[in-house]
Amino acid sequence: MSDSGGEVGAFFAGFLVGGLIGAGAALLLAPQSGAETREQIREKSIELRNKAEDTLEETRAKVEAVAADIKRRAEELQVQSKIVLEEGQKHLAEAVEETRKAAVAAVTKEEAAPKAAKA
Repeated sequence: MSDSGGEVGAFFAGFLVGGLIGAGAALLLAPQSGAETREQIREKSIELRNKAEDTLEETRAKVEAVAADIKRRAEELQVQSKIVLEEGQKHLAEAVEETRKAAVAAVTKEEAAPKAAKA
């Protein structure tokens, strides 16, 4: 998540710098009076600020959606892991019980074999 945070910060920095450079170039190259230029600078700065706020809100909403999705997936994986673990424990218990029964049967068979040989 920290990588995407860095990408978002870099995007905003590039967005703002590009906007300021473009606005500055347009103002310097446009033939108009100082009052008109100041008014245009004020309007462009308000417009740029509003665009930055909108972009920030959109990005924030996307980040929150991604975070919620990651949380949901983590919870699903936790439930699936618990199920797999319980199934593994069940299979292990069954294998231990079968091994115990086989060992008891083998011991019983060995004890019965000498008695059958004597008879």
